Amino acid sequence: MEDEMFEQLMYVLNQLVTWIAAGAMVFGGVLPYIPQYRDIRRTQNAEGFSTYVCLVLLVANILRILFRFGRYFETPLLWQSIIMIATMLIMLNLCTNVRVATELQTKRRSFTATVSKDEEIKVPKKLFLDFDWSHFWSWSRFVDYLQCVMAFTLLAAYITYLLLDSSVFVETLGFLAVFTEAMLGTPQLYCNYQNKSTEGMSIKMVMMWTSGDTFKTGYFLLTEAPVQFWTCGLLQVGVDIAILFQVYYYSRYPQKPVSHTVSHTTSTKAL
Repeated sequence: MEDEMFEQLMYVLNQLVTWIAAGAMVFGGVLPYIPQYRDIRRTQNAEGFSTYVCLVLLVANILRILFRFGRYFETPLLWQSIIMIATMLIMLNLCTNVRVATELQTKRRSFTATVSKDEEIKVPKKLFLDFDWSHFWSWSRFVDYLQCVMAFTLLAAYITYLLLDSSVFVETLGFLAVFTEAMLGTPQLYCNYQNKSTEGMSIKMVMMWTSGDTFKTGYFLLTEAPVQFWTCGLLQVGVDIAILFQVYYYSRYPQKPVSHTVSHTTSTKAL
């Protein structure tokens, strides 16, 4: 009798842990972007956040969803991709609105006092349908990002449909999906290097990246996910650690003068 009760208790605990782990996988990936989203809204400054992070995650998760048509993986990972895509679109919408508003304010300041009508102040629009590669992923409207994502999704889905019977293509698709995601922090790493600073970047976001990627890699190993998942997970943790090193290095050895306003904002974030 006691043995049966113990087995039932262990079964319930096992199910509970499984559900918690699955929930963490589904929603844990988007949590790091909450502090970054709030920081951008509060400061109305998106310069410290690289929108190429959104591009990397959109491509990676679209490819991962297509990969599932050729190679089954757990449903929580599928839902994680869907929710991450929605989150990245929300981040892009905010960053685009903030950047356009900042450009408009800059134009207003540059005009002389004789110019008083807003309609005379125009910011040149950069559109996806112009197919100008010099403006790629820095368009003036959120709808242009949507058009680009839809075009990529349709093209990738069509190619996947044609080559779905090829095991080499399916495995390559899976590798591209997780390898692209493993490169998630690379745009932020490069952005920090270019700026010689980590100002405007949410340190909380990177800390949550690191903890989340560590948990995710462990989850892949325990659930025996395809080898592409956990190998690229390890690479992703390495990139996160490199960004944290940048935070330490640029705070210890500042590379450029810090403006009064930005310095105040950064100290507030650190708290």
